[in-house]
Amino acid sequence: QMQLVESGGGLVQAGDSLRLSCAASGRAYNMGWFRQAPGKEREFVAAITWTGWGYTSYANFAKGRFTISGDNANKTIYLQMNMLKPEDTATYYCAAKSAIYKTEYDYWGQGTQVTVSS
Repeated sequence: QMQLVESGGGLVQAGDSLRLSCAASGRAYNMGWFRQAPGKEREFVAAITWTGWGYTSYANFAKGRFTISGDNANKTIYLQMNMLKPEDTATYYCAAKSAIYKTEYDYWGQGTQVTVSS
């Protein structure tokens, strides 16, 4: 069983930046960030795949403002969030796919709350 522990959430003002971290207890093929706002479904934010240089992908709303990065050796990923908006308020979850053949994320963290005030 892999454990994922997120940290770095908090209360910030619109326009501020925040950096989330996720530490995994084991190695993963792909790790990503999702978020869920109250009353809304969980949505994809960004992901990184540990092949070669580390392929990254982003949701449209994250492009240009959020950056995912990571250290596969230390099994940690980060989400740098800049120019935060009130609509970014959500619980942010780290997730991992443990193997290349996994089509769904099979491990999830407990989440970290991000609140952006206007």
